[in-house]
This record gives sequence, structure tokens and C-alpha cells, in this order.
Amino acid sequence: MKSQPKLIAAAILSAVAGGAIVGGWTIYPYARAGATVAYAQSAPTHTVPPAKHGGVVVELCDGVTHTEVTGLKPGQPMSHAQALAVTSKLMAEWQRMHPGEKWIMAQASEPPAAAAAPASAPAPKLKSQQGDTYASFHNRDYKIWKAETDAFVEQGNQIFHSAKLLGGTIGVSCDMCHPNAANTHPETYPKYQEQLQKVALLRDMINWCIENPVKGKSLDPNDPKLRALEAYILAQRKGTPLDYGKH
Repeated sequence: MKSQPKLIAAAILSAVAGGAIVGGWTIYPYARAGATVAYAQSAPTHTVPPAKHGGVVVELCDGVTHTEVTGLKPGQPMSHAQALAVTSKLMAEWQRMHPGEKWIMAQASEPPAAAAAPASAPAPKLKSQQGDTYASFHNRDYKIWKAETDAFVEQGNQIFHSAKLLGGTIGVSCDMCHPNAANTHPETYPKYQEQLQKVALLRDMINWCIENPVKGKSLDPNDPKLRALEAYILAQRKGTPLDYGKH
């Protein structure tokens, strides 16, 4: 008999082939198996370790490495030099705990604008990946992540091709002007958009199109449909270099 974790993993890995169609939108069964689904759930809550000496606990983005800054009160900003000293201490601890990994550290004692590297500086060559965030994961984990990502993109694909799912009122869908997301150029955002009279993100332009050519209602930035649409459009330009601001 399979253990519960193996059953959940099996359900996740079989998701792409086993989705059910509900209202023209494929609902994948692993969304009910306890897996984290980017388009269905909010980010998990992370609890910072408690301060032991009345200060503020500062963490690295690994969610593990931390230190307490004594004398600092919640909401009280440190000076740039103080903050740099704290983060340098944390990174030194991270590197001590991960001696086989490489990480590109900013050699900055001033704010970023004053410490920019010259454009001609060659990129450093790393012998291993940056950090060890993925070092402890196995093929099964990558398959799970791919299944979730592919399902997320497929949700966007279905919405992109459906006036109904877009919430349109005149039967127009995105693909009618942009077959397979052609001429959307997500790699050029953020950029100034004349239609919006401001610098826009890709999701801003998606909403503009929903409101105007599609004649529907704009979506909240965290709406699962908007997130899936953005994922689908980006996925169609895989491998295209980023070139923000280009028209």
C-alpha cells in the first residue's frame, strides 16, 4: 500500500493528463491534493524567529539564516552602513554553512547608484549555480514543479482563447488579434504605453485590452485569471532576451 505522501505525489504527476473540464476551464485534480498552486492560493505565511533580546530579527531570503539586531525597534530603519553590516554578517554565515556553493556578492559600501559596475566589466564565471536553493531537490521535485507550471500556463491558454472566460461582452477573445500571443512582446515591459499614458506592466496592458477591445471588466492584479494570462503570454516568448522599454 502506498504511503500518503507518495499518493499525493502521484496525483500531482498525473495532473496534466487528468484534468477535468469545468465551464471550458480545465481544473486539475492536484489542486485538491494539498499541493501549492500558484493561481489558486495566496503565499504561505512565514513566521520570523522571536527576538530574544528585545531587538529585531533580520532574515535572509532563504527563510532560515537570521540574526537579531539588538537595540533596533520594529519599524526603525538602520543606516545604509548598519544594514550593509547586518546583511554581510548574514551572508558570511550562509557561506560558512554552504562552503561548496558560490554566490555573487555586491561589493558595495555606498548605495547602488554610486557602486554600479562599468558596462565593460566581464561577468564572473561560476563553477556552480548561484546559491543552493535547488541543490537538495530531486527529479521528482522538478517533475512536480513542471506539472504545476505547465498547468498554470494551460489555464492562461484557455482564457486567452475564450471571450467568455475573459469576461467579454461582445464575443472577442485575445487570440483574435494575437494568435498564440503573437505581437504581445512581454519581454519589452515595463514600458510607456500611449493608450495608458503611463509606464505599464504587462498585466496593465492585458487589463486595458480586457476593458477596451474585449469590452469586459478589468481584473484585480491578484486575480487567478490575470496571473494565468500573464503566465501564458510569457511562456510563448521563452528564450527571448529581456529588453524592457522597447517599442
